[in-house]
Amino acid sequence: MKILLAADGSKYTQKALNFILTHKHLLGPDELRVIHVQMPLPTGFNVVFGFDRAIDHHAIEAEKILKPVKQFLDKRAIKYRCLSAIGPVVTEIIDAAKSEHVNLILMGTHGRDWLGRALMGSVAQRVVVNSKVPVLLVK
Repeated sequence: MKILLAADGSKYTQKALNFILTHKHLLGPDELRVIHVQMPLPTGFNVVFGFDRAIDHHAIEAEKILKPVKQFLDKRAIKYRCLSAIGPVVTEIIDAAKSEHVNLILMGTHGRDWLGRALMGSVAQRVVVNSKVPVLLVK
């Protein structure tokens, strides 16, 4: 099964990784796809510091998030491929699921109550609502 893991570097990403570890059979021979999405920097950043510096910033930030994920998966001999994207988080996750032809999106969730979701929003909730691919939330 092709699985896309959305990684944000939080402890909830680690919980999703632990889920993969205890359910490796779900992957079968397929490699796990791991995506980290960042919001674009404000437009003024590109003007002041330049486009190349913005790209470098995103690459450095993505590596900060993906490095521990890679180490975790390497130690456990789980095949994977990392992706990173810049844009609206929900849209980028759903688009990656389509382009990678995955069968499942796996995400850690903060597990906020209705008030927390109303005040802060929930990426996981919006992915569930908008994705045509099944989404598994790990709490």
